[in-house]
Amino acid sequence: MSKTPIYWIKAKKYLSKKDKVMSSLIKKYESPSETVLTSRKDVFFSLCKSIVGQQISVAAANSVFLKFKKKCKNKINAKTVDKLSTTQLKSCGLSRQKVKGIKSLAKQVLNKQFNPRLISKMSDEEAIIYLSQLRQIGRWSAEMILLFTYNRPNIWPVQDIGLLRAISNNFNKKYLPPDSFVKHLNKKFTPYCSVATWYLWRSIDPEPIQY
Repeated sequence: MSKTPIYWIKAKKYLSKKDKVMSSLIKKYESPSETVLTSRKDVFFSLCKSIVGQQISVAAANSVFLKFKKKCKNKINAKTVDKLSTTQLKSCGLSRQKVKGIKSLAKQVLNKQFNPRLISKMSDEEAIIYLSQLRQIGRWSAEMILLFTYNRPNIWPVQDIGLLRAISNNFNKKYLPPDSFVKHLNKKFTPYCSVATWYLWRSIDPEPIQY
């Protein structure tokens, strides 16, 4: 895991001044040992984890991913995955569609059809479009990659149910919160929406989210 993003302290000060609710959340979850947003800086690993975790519970996803990791002999990379058969991958608990997504990802990395190094030069929206071209990767998954793998500072994943629930809880809004209010917060928290998202998630989950 990498160190805390360099913008984190500046972002906390900015958000605390901008919004009373955010200021309260930042104080509540502040401690010397508090885990904050970190990254593996391994986009292939993160994309595989994203595909594995789609449409199943966190506990189920963790169980399947551990089996997948073991099948890869703890080396989750394109070469290792490409050598695994469909049967081997399905034995981890992966659906047929997820197997196809992971195998397709490995092949596109190996033939350089997908080049993760290009992402650092792209804007957030360009990167989301580029990642969304991968099989089994939609906008939400692409945003999670930008937030957790690349630590982009201004990701606001409005399709994320956890974020919407946290907004409802903390700002006394009905669930789902109005689109206009979500857009208002987006504007208010820019350029540090990723940090705001992390603290809002933290308010509804006892464990800091890692991806």
